[in-house]
Amino acid sequence: MDSVTVKNLLSNERSVVHPELYRLQTPASPHIAARKDGVSIDGHTIQQAADAIMHSAASKQLIIEGAGGLLVPLTDNLMVAGLITLLNARVILVSRNYLGSINHSLLTAAYCRANNMDVAGWIFTDDYLSYENEIVNWSGYPSLGSVPKLTGIDATTVHEQAIRFQPSLAQKFNT
Repeated sequence: MDSVTVKNLLSNERSVVHPELYRLQTPASPHIAARKDGVSIDGHTIQQAADAIMHSAASKQLIIEGAGGLLVPLTDNLMVAGLITLLNARVILVSRNYLGSINHSLLTAAYCRANNMDVAGWIFTDDYLSYENEIVNWSGYPSLGSVPKLTGIDATTVHEQAIRFQPSLAQKFNT
């Protein structure tokens, strides 16, 4: 359960971690996992849950993690990108440095631009070579920061990374 892991890694008292609306057991694309697990994913159900959270008194911002990329199917007729559009969500693109990531990153950026998606910028991960600046320049989307390759993740590491990202995220999201 990702929500339990995330909650255990947070060291602040302000963040609220909501349980997953859908918990899939099969390690596969969400549309396949849902089918195998006997679960029916519905974009409007997700939209209603997100709206309810955002309209609660305590919520200022809602962070929703995607499932592996913009064109990952959630259902037979809904991709992650379609859910982003349905939710009118702002996007943070994440690019891991590996052989092939320039192509994958620029294809993702081109898709976002072609579909008028509201992109805040990039977060880069890992240390394989360093072509963040090229991806930023070629995509036209700014860098929000970089997370180095981590040997372990614990509450202290998450807190340190949060402090590093706070200025750039506050600027982009007016917090």
